[in-house]
Amino acid sequence: MAFELPPLPYAYDALGPFMSKETLEFHHDKHHQAYVTNGNNLLKDSGLEGQSLEEIVKASYGKNAGLFNNAGQHYNHLHFWQWMKPNGGGKSIPGDLQKAIDSDLGGYDKFKADFIAAGTTQFGSGWAWIAVKDGKLSIDKTPNGESPLIKGATPILGVDVWEHSYYIDYRNARPKYLEAFVDSLINWDHVAELYAAAAK
Repeated sequence: MAFELPPLPYAYDALGPFMSKETLEFHHDKHHQAYVTNGNNLLKDSGLEGQSLEEIVKASYGKNAGLFNNAGQHYNHLHFWQWMKPNGGGKSIPGDLQKAIDSDLGGYDKFKADFIAAGTTQFGSGWAWIAVKDGKLSIDKTPNGESPLIKGATPILGVDVWEHSYYIDYRNARPKYLEAFVDSLINWDHVAELYAAAAK
């Protein structure tokens, strides 16, 4: 399947002041577009052209670094835009997901601290995650374009800690960006939908 860049699910200025119009224009229109363009070029003659994006990510991991890097980042970013919304974040989390956060991650406050710590301590570029494996939630971090997908888990929330995701708005203050993401940007309804599908 050819990779395509979807439009943002909200206006470019909708996530302000936590994520600026300028950041989204660069991040979505330039960085994500580059992963799509490069991914499509590398997909040609790879033998994976007819596979789903998830299958391409898994099959190229450790075998075709260029394709994996671009397909992985395309997969991550497709979800990243959906994981945010205006007036998001905070503690109003749908019931089943809230119960799972309480039982598996030690409650909201511990989740927040551990998720921010994962993103802060991911050295260099990468992501912090909540993933589902064997019906349980866990917090993880990965370098570059990797995700829990390659570990047999299903990511239901991820935050991009590549510098292009936050440097325009937060300069080098990655923890402030992560706090803003958790407090004010997470689309918990979308996370809950992914959790319901993954926990079946």
